[in-house]
Amino acid sequence: MIDEAAVRARIGQFRTADGGGLPAAMIDSVAVRDGIVQVALTVAKADAPRLDPLRQGLERDLAALSGVRNATVMFTAPRAAPAEAPAATLLGQVKSIIAVASGKGGVGKSTVAVNLAVSLAARGLSVGLLDADIYGPSLPRMLGTAGKPDMIGNKLVPIDAWGLKAISIGHVVAEDTAMVWRGPMVLNALMQLMTQVDWPALDVMVIDLPPGTGDIQLTLSQRLKLTGAVVVSTPQDIALLDARRGVSMFQQVRVPVLGIVENMSFFCCPNCGTRTEIFGHGGARAEAARIGVPFLGEVPLLPAIRETSDAGTPIAVSAPGSEAALAFMAVADAVMRQMGGERTAGPRIVIE
Repeated sequence: MIDEAAVRARIGQFRTADGGGLPAAMIDSVAVRDGIVQVALTVAKADAPRLDPLRQGLERDLAALSGVRNATVMFTAPRAAPAEAPAATLLGQVKSIIAVASGKGGVGKSTVAVNLAVSLAARGLSVGLLDADIYGPSLPRMLGTAGKPDMIGNKLVPIDAWGLKAISIGHVVAEDTAMVWRGPMVLNALMQLMTQVDWPALDVMVIDLPPGTGDIQLTLSQRLKLTGAVVVSTPQDIALLDARRGVSMFQQVRVPVLGIVENMSFFCCPNCGTRTEIFGHGGARAEAARIGVPFLGEVPLLPAIRETSDAGTPIAVSAPGSEAALAFMAVADAVMRQMGGERTAGPRIVIE
């Protein structure tokens, strides 16, 4: 079985086109797990385009090692670089930044984030979508986007999908790559998605956070001027307990909580129309009232939501007249009201 020592030894033997080796200081980190190899090289932003052939060559060289199932080599900025940029300059071209969060996984947070973003775009806003879930990026699949982004100079160009400008670490690495990174690497990757992407001027950016209340949530809360947070929960008590922690975290770092969304609120049988409250119902509304934050709406548990997410055709835009799409549109309108914006008549993108 391949291990870190063998990978580092191979890196030490690697030679560039001019016959030189990689300086030890350039190797930021090496992670190896179950045959999956991930290497981060510290490179100044201005040097990245020039050194990309080196990165690709090392990636091919490591992939040829016996026992390696997949090898990924990425550039990461010097660790001191992110701290030098004041929060006010990060995504300063974006008028409003909304973080979509959940206290725990499995509540459909990314589904809500994607459909909220396309619903806002359908209301006539220019919208960006940033996948901050570095360990579990799902946006490429949910948006139906494949392939790596183009580059302008040394910056990635956001992917155009469903009226959005979107980017995810999943657009840069293979879909089956496990991100076995330590915290500093993850935070560096996240900063690159904000600073090394050619984001245009936008009315709104929706950020899909990973579940929980860890480093990424705290870093974004401290480094960005967030307009507010949307917390997603299902109705049952155990999910609401974690949602409560999420609300508490944002309140502690002084980020306004725009409200709570109850996802998987109820199920209606597509054959007989019988309504079943599988996870209970109304828990998020009651919790929002109890802790004094707005309730943004409820989204039903429907097969079509799962099917369109898997197909890369978000239901809020591919089936705009459906029950689920109308629920997401209602959530978007509630979010806009909390932001102080008015609903506008905008273009809709529809799959015939």
